[in-house]
Amino acid sequence: MSTDNKKIRIWFNRSFAVGYHYIQAVRNNEDGMQFEIYGSHRDPEHVSLLSCDYTEVEPVLTGREYADFCLDFCRRHQIEVFVPRWGMRYVVAAAEEFAQLGVKLVCCTEAKLLDEIEDKGNFFRSAEEQQLMIVPEYEVVHTADQFKAAYERIAALGLQVCFKPTRMEGGVGFRIINNDFDPLEELFSTVSANVAFDQVYRTLSAAETFPELMVMELLEGPEYSIDCLASPEGELLAAIPRRKGGGRSRLLEQNQELLDIAAKVASYYRIPYNYNLQLIYQGDTPKALEINPRMSGGLHMSCLTGINFPYLAVKLALGYEVNVPQPEFGLLTTYVEQPLIMSKIVK
Repeated sequence: MSTDNKKIRIWFNRSFAVGYHYIQAVRNNEDGMQFEIYGSHRDPEHVSLLSCDYTEVEPVLTGREYADFCLDFCRRHQIEVFVPRWGMRYVVAAAEEFAQLGVKLVCCTEAKLLDEIEDKGNFFRSAEEQQLMIVPEYEVVHTADQFKAAYERIAALGLQVCFKPTRMEGGVGFRIINNDFDPLEELFSTVSANVAFDQVYRTLSAAETFPELMVMELLEGPEYSIDCLASPEGELLAAIPRRKGGGRSRLLEQNQELLDIAAKVASYYRIPYNYNLQLIYQGDTPKALEINPRMSGGLHMSCLTGINFPYLAVKLALGYEVNVPQPEFGLLTTYVEQPLIMSKIVK
């Protein structure tokens, strides 16, 4: 493909450590497309910045102020492609202004859709109504009495109960209600998510109301992440089910049941570029956990199938035709830490 040897200016804002791998995947792409890579983070020593040609420390901002910072960054550096990770909601609210600058956003730019899928309660409701997948037993609560009623109803079904905030990423705020655990034993053990119902109820009762919690059945079977790549219009181009094994092992598995679910989800939501579905089996039934409209924390492992997810998303955003290779399934994968020199201090 011809790019006239012009380096495309691309910006990755604040991300997790795995952002290092995604930036490298874009830089070392199979087409030889050239990029000038910009990175920013609140931490000037963050590892993701080591992949960049130019770095900048982000100010501590939220909301419209953060969107203004991003717009100014793009103006100052003549950014052509922006891959937002942190503050995506603020960026999307200003999507038209980025478009006026000629900046391609590699993310879902529909605020209404983001609200439907990022909020776990909204996601469960729409997934259930549209019969996209089976959801766990759950209730969304914001008072202590609602929490108690939800816990008692789900526990009465013979299910173990857990809860988490409806608007948090990963395992933040996730707790398992276990009335049999020994607090003293827990104190001398590794930190766990176990907590007694009475303890939670007392804490929640101290507030008249609190941010929404999802009370749900604990899913205890194999956990899968499905990394997806879609066109700007949301047409599914690739899906890789990634089964979490013991420790760090991940099996990249051609699970047709999960591939069918990914196809239904793509057909309804039409999420563009990179996104991720998470499900956990309860017995023989895969049940929805969450959907993340962004690159997942384990996407670099799914890239081992031969599909360069981060680069292909950028290529799509730039308007190029993309031919997705046939993925190689059946790969048992893992990962290790890699030592990197950040700088040399001369005394």
